[in-house]
Amino acid sequence: MDVYNVTADAETFTCNAYLALGERAVLVDAGAVDGVVDEIRTHTRDIDAVILTHQHGDHVAQLDAVLDEFDAELYAYAPHDRRTVELDDGDQVMIGDEAFDVVYTPGHADDHVSLVSETTLFSGDVVVHDDGAFDYGSFGRTDMAGQSRDRLIESIRDLLDRMPEGGRASDASAASGAERSESAGVEHMYAGHGDTFEGDVRDVVETALERAEKREPKYPDE
Repeated sequence: MDVYNVTADAETFTCNAYLALGERAVLVDAGAVDGVVDEIRTHTRDIDAVILTHQHGDHVAQLDAVLDEFDAELYAYAPHDRRTVELDDGDQVMIGDEAFDVVYTPGHADDHVSLVSETTLFSGDVVVHDDGAFDYGSFGRTDMAGQSRDRLIESIRDLLDRMPEGGRASDASAASGAERSESAGVEHMYAGHGDTFEGDVRDVVETALERAEKREPKYPDE
């Protein structure tokens, strides 16, 4: 699966919007910058679906433009005029070449979901990375109306519970008695803000949880 950040060159505030290509072309969040449609077209002629992690403005400002251009399905947890598929905790969706579990992760937003597969996490704003507040393992802000640090902490714990761990033998190997093969676990994290992370994603999420549990302001002016 190839994943491209189609808002990477933005000069104005936006989320990271990710285009995943493979068996199924999917855009995770639409971003808030003009030109996102043109950037998508540099990689593909069509997309099958847009999946929203949540509906804050920096994630959906260009949603209509994308849907108008590509006539794609819209997957979202909360109601939206153009939603075609309602997401719920425990659902499974295909992104690129992989099956992703939908994990309901509110706290930063009431409608927030994260998407996790055997190898990859689209974390939206529940866990972010190198976002200017912390350089390894950060989390979405919770100081605005309708947000909750306590609920965010619970969501990060839920996410950790739902993430596959590395080092597990494959069922096929165990059944055949062959040498046990080990899974590396989740190694790719595509967050709504900050940098993409490659490596031990569980460690990044655990670090974000530890910081969130301290209940200290994310930013000095909170």
